[in-house]
Amino acid sequence: MVAPRARPEWNLTVITFEEVIEHLRSLREGLAEMRGYLNVDQRRRQLEQLEAAALVPGFWDDQQAARKVIEQTNAQRAFVKPYDTLAQQIEDIALMGEMVVDERDETQRDAALRELESMLIAADSCADRLRFQSLLSGRMDACGAYLTLHAGAGGTESCDWADMLLRMYRRYCEDRGFTLEILDLQPGDEAGIKSVTFNVQGAYAYGYLKAERGVHRLVRISPFDANKRRHTSFCALDVVAELEDDIEVEIRDEDLRVDTYRSGGAGGQHINKTDSAIRLTHQPTGIVVAVQSERSQHKNRAKAMSMLKAKIYEYEQDKKRRDLERFYGAKGEIAWGSQIRSYVLQPYTLAKDHRTGEENSNIQAVLDGDIQAFIEAYLRASARGTLRGQSAREELPE
Repeated sequence: MVAPRARPEWNLTVITFEEVIEHLRSLREGLAEMRGYLNVDQRRRQLEQLEAAALVPGFWDDQQAARKVIEQTNAQRAFVKPYDTLAQQIEDIALMGEMVVDERDETQRDAALRELESMLIAADSCADRLRFQSLLSGRMDACGAYLTLHAGAGGTESCDWADMLLRMYRRYCEDRGFTLEILDLQPGDEAGIKSVTFNVQGAYAYGYLKAERGVHRLVRISPFDANKRRHTSFCALDVVAELEDDIEVEIRDEDLRVDTYRSGGAGGQHINKTDSAIRLTHQPTGIVVAVQSERSQHKNRAKAMSMLKAKIYEYEQDKKRRDLERFYGAKGEIAWGSQIRSYVLQPYTLAKDHRTGEENSNIQAVLDGDIQAFIEAYLRASARGTLRGQSAREELPE
């Protein structure tokens, strides 16, 4: 992908007509570049085809297929709509500029220049959003995602931390307009959850949530400790993309072990209690998936197979990445076990991402789902190749 052109810094507090012309030229050049590396023409054709498909009678007869078409439509629209908005803004600025040239009244001219200043700022903002969107142009980025949280060692403390993270991702998904479905949940012995797997659907769900893959660290005064001591808890999050239909993953029957069991849950809070839960084990890789969200064993098995294929695909991709890292001498900054972020509640409040340096002292807002800034910082740093090693121990207290 061609690197997006960085927008110039202009002093718009005392804007001149010459600055407007130069800025307009830069915006037009940037728009032309984005049309190329964002494949806008191809995306527009795909969007037109998808929108036409949605108008065919009987479109909603197959609701699962219809939902996929809607998701693909939203994914293409996420590029095409802001591109068209920026193109229109640029044309509006050009028209306003022509009016300024013809304006002889000094007061009216100054007012028009101030209006141009506001229009340029709005166009810059739109261009920045488009440049950021270019970071979500990977093959799997537009897909849904499977996320699995595993509580670390530490018993009740870590299980409670896993439950807090599940709540955080629920809130984040609600804010983004994503849907979240719990597929499997193992409650903690006393509180919280030992592990939970959930599916997230929405435009670029995987593209955003892949930034959360890794180990999350909590430092706080334990509510479970009568002596009110400070505890450190860990929880690991795995994120894999839900595969598109055109990606084939072969799973031989002889490589698959199928177990059925009665589903459990936190008092019915997270999951349906049925007798149809499915656990699939892919014996060559040791990958295990479980689904208990449906009352139908057939539906649970279908969901489990979809998730298993996604995990096997990611396993193979990780293997290729590890081989490349060994060949090029990489240090493994993307290792799944790396501590990516710390959340400190005591003795001070701070959430800090160790890969990017992004931080937020409003820890409650973060735990309420305000994590988009962390995700965007990760995506930008990843594109620039400036991700740092994850070393929470060096930066934050135990």
